Amino acid sequence: MTGFINVNKACGVSSAREVGRIKKLLNTPCGHMGTLDPLATGVLPVAVGNAARLFDYFLDKRKTYVAVFDFGIDSDTLDVTGNMTERFGRIPSEDEILSVLGEFVGEINQIPPKYSAKNISGKRGYELARAGVEFELPPKKVNIYSVKLIKKCSDTGFAFEIECGGGTYIRSIARDLAKRLNTVAIMSSLVRTKSGIFSVDTAVETDRLTAENIKDFLIPTETVLPFGSYTPDVKTAKKLFNGLSAECSLADGTYKIFTPEGSFYGLAEVGKSYIKVRTKLC
Repeated sequence: MTGFINVNKACGVSSAREVGRIKKLLNTPCGHMGTLDPLATGVLPVAVGNAARLFDYFLDKRKTYVAVFDFGIDSDTLDVTGNMTERFGRIPSEDEILSVLGEFVGEINQIPPKYSAKNISGKRGYELARAGVEFELPPKKVNIYSVKLIKKCSDTGFAFEIECGGGTYIRSIARDLAKRLNTVAIMSSLVRTKSGIFSVDTAVETDRLTAENIKDFLIPTETVLPFGSYTPDVKTAKKLFNGLSAECSLADGTYKIFTPEGSFYGLAEVGKSYIKVRTKLC
């Protein structure tokens, strides 16, 4: 069994817990395509079976979030789950926020939160932070495609829609935006509304899934891949499915490859008029 379940992750639970529920129902290895913090909700694509081999492909996909930043408040985790370190900072105006938002769009250097899963000498950042160990994380390049102010939703809170590439920390945007405005801020809520082709509008809560209905929510792997298709003849298929390359007339690039009988097999790479299977996904 292979494919995807588009999960709408619940608030307050880990991504691993959501994956574990699906794994138990299907009795099949599963993995998520990009973790969400327990505080966050929304799209969590869960790969079933061999679809987990597409992790690197989904890692770079665009993601869209709706986040609420509360200004004038700071915490050690940069969100509401941490210990508050400041409560009475300055609250910027909407005009002030709008005047600097453009500075946070593009390829930028971002310092991850210390309370994160970043690896530091074999330890997770959050493990070192909880133990009181002093350390610094180097900045990393991330792509932020847009940051839009949606509305002011409380005396201190503003809602934003953020479209970004993989590896971006929304909590860090809250910190850096506030710093630019000479104040502090934390993230008080986060919803991932899109991850690649997956949308929260069609996502399902794992509490709704049962052994009887879960297969109804299984999305075929080939439907989430935006590549052209190739179906070899029997002779060519025998070579390809045994790890060999074969001549072809296709343009260079990645293709979804099917068996001569029409079943999806995996991904193949074409280069210089030769095709070879890259990833078996069936």
